[in-house]
Amino acid sequence: MVKEKVVRPVSGVLMLLVSLAGIAVAAWLFRRSASVPDTRGVVASVLLFGFMVFGLTGIFVVNPNEAKALTLFGRYAGSVKESGLWFANPFLIKRSISLRVRNFETPKLKVNDSYSSPIEIGAVVVWRVVETAEALFEVDDYENYVKVQSESAVRALASRYPYDLHQAGDVALSTHAAEVSKDLLAQVQERLSKAGVEVREARISHLAYAPEIAGAMLQRQQATAIIAARQKIVEGAVGMVENALALLSSRQIVHLDDERKATMVSNLLVVLCSERGTQPVVNAGTLYP
Repeated sequence: MVKEKVVRPVSGVLMLLVSLAGIAVAAWLFRRSASVPDTRGVVASVLLFGFMVFGLTGIFVVNPNEAKALTLFGRYAGSVKESGLWFANPFLIKRSISLRVRNFETPKLKVNDSYSSPIEIGAVVVWRVVETAEALFEVDDYENYVKVQSESAVRALASRYPYDLHQAGDVALSTHAAEVSKDLLAQVQERLSKAGVEVREARISHLAYAPEIAGAMLQRQQATAIIAARQKIVEGAVGMVENALALLSSRQIVHLDDERKATMVSNLLVVLCSERGTQPVVNAGTLYP
């Protein structure tokens, strides 16, 4: 496995001045040798000029948040990460690689959650290259590698969790964003570590049921909400009835036997739990024949 080796080459400003001075000397020597004439001097000036010009090809620029990976005849020689003007062996091949933070949004993927319900899911991954040698030499195309592995991590994540919360204590995609994002970040980082990539953030950007079951799941959610609401209403109504009977008994307003209590409880529950307004019925008689 190729590991990054940070190097600091010679200052490019110094070598630029030396090369320009050498070119000036070569030009002066050529004119002087050509006027004599001096064949050896002419040849020497031409060689000096060519050497200085060839030396200029070894000067390169490293921009902020950028690196240059140096290779010599197929062998990795090191990486330059410090910005500035530098000089290295002209025979070295200098490959640029960006160290800037980048983001990638996966397409909407259709997968099955842990309950085998088809869902659509997408994610945003924020990443940057931290190991230039691994990014360039361990994978064929590190940018495409990031995309493919991110989509693979999102698919694996969706299959591990349910879309909705079914049981207390479970983690669901729609209700536990922090926990799901943390797990997604760990899975993506595990896949991209061999490519010299650091994942800064990973979170779900799109989450929905697949169109073929979206209507049925919406009805299920509505039914669940209705059941929860009715349970609260019934619990409140029972408490109110219990309180009413206790107050009537404690203040001795009226004495009710079991049958009248049952009738009163039934009437109160109908009034309190009904979805529509109830119509009162006045009974001027008695419950007993």
